[in-house]
Amino acid sequence: MKMMRADLHVHTCHSRQSGTLRFLGSRDCYSTPDDVYRVAKARGMDIVCITDHDSIDGGLELLQRHPDADDVIVGEEITCRLPDGDVEVHLGAYGMTEPLHRDVQRLRGNVFDVIGRLREAGVFFVLNHLLHFYRGQLPLGRYLGLLDHVPGMEVRNGTMLPEHNELCSHILDTRSGPRLAAIGGSDAHTLRRVGTTWTEAPGQTRGEFLHSISRGICRPGGRHGSISVVAGDAYGVVGSYIASLAGFGPRDLTSWRRAGCLTFAAASLPMQFMPLVVAAARKQAERRAVERVTAAIRVDASSRIPNPESRPGTCVLRVPSPEPRVPVQ
Repeated sequence: MKMMRADLHVHTCHSRQSGTLRFLGSRDCYSTPDDVYRVAKARGMDIVCITDHDSIDGGLELLQRHPDADDVIVGEEITCRLPDGDVEVHLGAYGMTEPLHRDVQRLRGNVFDVIGRLREAGVFFVLNHLLHFYRGQLPLGRYLGLLDHVPGMEVRNGTMLPEHNELCSHILDTRSGPRLAAIGGSDAHTLRRVGTTWTEAPGQTRGEFLHSISRGICRPGGRHGSISVVAGDAYGVVGSYIASLAGFGPRDLTSWRRAGCLTFAAASLPMQFMPLVVAAARKQAERRAVERVTAAIRVDASSRIPNPESRPGTCVLRVPSPEPRVPVQ
């Protein structure tokens, strides 16, 4: 059967709230759904999937503009909280509808409530970028217990370091229990990386593709992340934000606030090295988190790491010999 390809983690201008430029009223992305579609198809994606932060408006806009399109997945990256440790968790969900979106928005305070609603609706979903927010807020075994509740995990994220993605693959390969789907996506916030990380699965149609990945018959591919990748996205968003303040893009702010933000942007020009510094600091923190988790997994050189608190839902890992590092593509 034909192998189809889709970048399963892409943002558009409907990811409205920036986590780093919140006080300036910046969006997290300024790419239009039409542009994302065009670039994804040009880079060989058979299916185009949009996963905006807590919004399905990007996918819906694309379908409204192209009602006959049969190659679009309406996805969403759902921001949730893991109550145990109060850790932020992101779920990528595929095949969202407006009623389901409204339901999960009310449940985001508890990731298990969201998981229950998605399962009830029969929607496939995955746990995104495993260690992005985990910094030891709760014991590792209890955190990895999340994998007992999801049908898949993002094991290749285009912004995460190679060693982070490799560790995710290792955890998926060595955990006990049912085999989870391993997917990949660029996590692109600018057009330059759309379609550079992807998921391949057999199928002839969107429905067959989704059915394949829901059964775990899929494989990730494409590029990993780096400091330059994250910094490049940051500079791209900053540039688009300044352009929007000047009238070239969405107008999210009142005239007086837009003038104030333009003044701030002009005054901060000498500090435009900061996105690179922030990206470097974040990647260093990510590298340390990966090292800590890797060391914890290899503590028991026999065959498994027991749950230190003997709580249900803990992931048990078999520890094989170290695998060779996968080169950046």
